[in-house]
Amino acid sequence: MFINMNTREVQVKIVYYGPGRGGKTTNLEYINEKYRDRIKTEMVSLKTHGDRTLFFDFLPFDLGKIKGYDVRIQLYTVPGQVKYNATRKLVLKGVDGVVFVADAQVEARQRNIESLQNLAENLAAYNISIYDIPIVLQYNKMDLKKQGVPLLPTDVLQKDLNSKLRAPAFEASALTGGNVIATLKKIITLTMVAVQEKLVD
Repeated sequence: MFINMNTREVQVKIVYYGPGRGGKTTNLEYINEKYRDRIKTEMVSLKTHGDRTLFFDFLPFDLGKIKGYDVRIQLYTVPGQVKYNATRKLVLKGVDGVVFVADAQVEARQRNIESLQNLAENLAAYNISIYDIPIVLQYNKMDLKKQGVPLLPTDVLQKDLNSKLRAPAFEASALTGGNVIATLKKIITLTMVAVQEKLVD
């Protein structure tokens, strides 16, 4: 969280995390498209040899002021591939909330588990416990069921990823927009509650 005392503005950072090609970028692209009028900057893409980090500033839905501060939300994605861990870790610096985007395909099961473990380790490097930070899980690619692609049942995803966290979780399709906004609203709500506790009047 970054507080600008002069402008009475709070910048809140939400990071979309998860395995490579799981749908993090597609989530942000959908939000960017849907809420063009609320987004104050262009979506910036930083290329890192074949993978990318995306971010943009976003003025959230009717939050109004919180303790007299205007709120600006910054949404980030991290590169998913394992070899970009240094970048992923860097993007988590100053994070206020996390959306973990899991790939619901059967073949992605192990990658999801490893990616969540990696998130916990990278947060721990900043002395943040994965159990203490606002987090929402999204089980993405549910639209592939119609195409006959084998998907993990939600209870298996819950068991693998959420049995200890007990975080809010959504079945979603970033491609069609299914539950993308619901996920976003949930993480904003949870994050704002946490931010509010840190703000002095």
